[in-house]
Amino acid sequence: MDIVKLLKPQTVAIIGASEKEGTFGGDICTNIKKYGKLEKTFFVNPKWESVHGKKCYRSVDEIPGDVDVVIICTPKKTVNDLLRQAGAKGCRGAVVFASGYSEVGNREGKEDEKKLIDLCQELDIALMGPNCAGFINYRDGVVGFPFISQDRDRKGNVGLVAQSGQLCLSLMESPNIKFSYVISAGNSPVITIEDYLDFLVEDADTKVVSAYFEGLHNPKKFAEVLKKAALKRKPVVVLKTGRSVKGSQIAASHTGSMSGADEVFDAVFRKFGVIRVKDMEELLAASVLFSVLDQYPAKDTFAAMNLSGGETGICADVGYLHQIKFPDFTRDTNAKLVEMLPYYATPNNPLDTTTTLSYDSDLYAKALRTVMDDPQIGMVLIGYTLLLDIADPAIYYITEAIEKVIAQGNAKPIAIIPFVENTRNQEYLDKLENLHVPILPPTNYAFSILNYLADFVNYRTEERAWELALPDTAATNLPLQALSEHASKELFKKYGVPVTREVIVTSAQEAARAAKDIGYPVVMKVESAEILHKSDMGGVMLGIRDDVAAGEAFRRIMDNARKHKPEAKVNGVLIQEMLPEGLEMILGVHNDPQFGPVVLCGLGGVFVEVFKDVSLSPAPLNSCEALAMLQSLKAFPLFNGYRGRNVLDIEALAQTIVKIARFAADHKNTLSQLDINPLMVYPKGKGVCAVDALIINRQQED
Repeated sequence: MDIVKLLKPQTVAIIGASEKEGTFGGDICTNIKKYGKLEKTFFVNPKWESVHGKKCYRSVDEIPGDVDVVIICTPKKTVNDLLRQAGAKGCRGAVVFASGYSEVGNREGKEDEKKLIDLCQELDIALMGPNCAGFINYRDGVVGFPFISQDRDRKGNVGLVAQSGQLCLSLMESPNIKFSYVISAGNSPVITIEDYLDFLVEDADTKVVSAYFEGLHNPKKFAEVLKKAALKRKPVVVLKTGRSVKGSQIAASHTGSMSGADEVFDAVFRKFGVIRVKDMEELLAASVLFSVLDQYPAKDTFAAMNLSGGETGICADVGYLHQIKFPDFTRDTNAKLVEMLPYYATPNNPLDTTTTLSYDSDLYAKALRTVMDDPQIGMVLIGYTLLLDIADPAIYYITEAIEKVIAQGNAKPIAIIPFVENTRNQEYLDKLENLHVPILPPTNYAFSILNYLADFVNYRTEERAWELALPDTAATNLPLQALSEHASKELFKKYGVPVTREVIVTSAQEAARAAKDIGYPVVMKVESAEILHKSDMGGVMLGIRDDVAAGEAFRRIMDNARKHKPEAKVNGVLIQEMLPEGLEMILGVHNDPQFGPVVLCGLGGVFVEVFKDVSLSPAPLNSCEALAMLQSLKAFPLFNGYRGRNVLDIEALAQTIVKIARFAADHKNTLSQLDINPLMVYPKGKGVCAVDALIINRQQED
């Protein structure tokens, strides 16, 4: 199937065309009349002789020549026959608006969608939908979208794909964004979300890929597309629902596509440098920011220039809340600014220029250039609320100043930040956009998306391991089976993970001898794959210091096992060296059914439940990614000798994370989950050691 035939057709047939307002067939024809190319479009409806003055054919068969794409505006029961007719006319792309397929969740809907899929594969027709709102190709003037919107120029460089036609319309109604393509994908069982994203990543007319989706069809292709975008440095901005339990439930019922675990999506997005936004306003603002800028800042630092002290304080505070870096100006920059500013103004970053500078374009340009040339600064933000009816002429002089600075060359990126949401003067919106200066939303949203820009700037493709250990789908439904602690550690040892010295004993006498060989004090634990929570049933004894205590501990542990888990198979008692104190960490792996093993690290012991300070990354990963996981923890200062404590062996910990990730990747079809808790981390040069471990595998079929 050829997605290019679907999205860049030479000829389009609208089946069900009319002039009837409030219908798919009527409204799409209205849109075509307003901003489409009628010469590329054929209208089909046996009840109409003409539509908007253009001949209307009784059937697709009557259209002269071949048809590239059909847009079917008629009820579900007519769809399959119409596709067969279209296939006979050489059609290789179709849009189906009709609903009632898998998204309704019943057997009939799913069966009907399966028949539709089979038919499209038989006819080699790339299908958009069903249950969609079509698309608009703004670059070529192809309109296949029925929702009515304001008639204005929207041709730009943002490629939008969404599993919601109404959300497409909401973004189209904003005067601040312009598109290369708008695609409402619907259920997308034939041409999938991943296919549309791939098309937009490859498309030369699309600078920014924006997406709203609820779930995926093909995780492997999704990862390949994100890798491609990352290597091209093409921004991908995603709004994905499913953060909450309620959101996941709604997503599943809305389009029939199941949401994956949200934390796993976050980890995958971070791996590939995807910009994940929280709502539609952020999706809009981030798309505008990335599309309007003609260059991205070389570093993640900002300067803010404002007309008043109040605005300057707001920038400082809200920027702080979003971790925006406002470095101090250099001494040279401060000295130059003192010469330009009124005597009562002090050069700081954020900067209060006072209104004095804003009514003199030459002076403002000089100040802007001075701030911009500071080596500490990556991007300049200008605080100004642009209104529809301009009463204060400051914007005239500020815009002239921006023009002068850009004309001088070597300009750094600039953006405008208003302080309240209001109407915007279209003339100056366009002027600033032509200068590649985006106007952002007010401060809270503005600094949120500038933080995304900082992340994008700091993303390094050379620091990423591009492989994902995607599991075979058939393996994910197999029954589970745990390994004992000792068996788990034996597997980790083969991957170079340091584990405690230990031995299994089956009698009190053996316990005493083994404990003496290992060296007192020791830890003793019940050794069984069927007793996972050993402490809860008295299966762990700490600080055993002599032969008598070892024998007694053996008997008590075995008695407790028989009492609390009489049916469990017990291998004996594990005699284990008692390690010195260190920082307790947890390493874990969850094998996600879509993206495969995902590694977790965080503070271990009881702290993992209390603070939930953890980081996730898909397996496998490299040393840079492992270190980034650790640096993202709120507890990371503990590794660097916090308050006089020892600097910890971060390198050994990072390497252990890499080894566990490799183990998980190598066992992607058998591993369900694993835990090392705690993993003791010692001072620099003294390494790490796994104290307790658990592996749960999927049982392989005989």
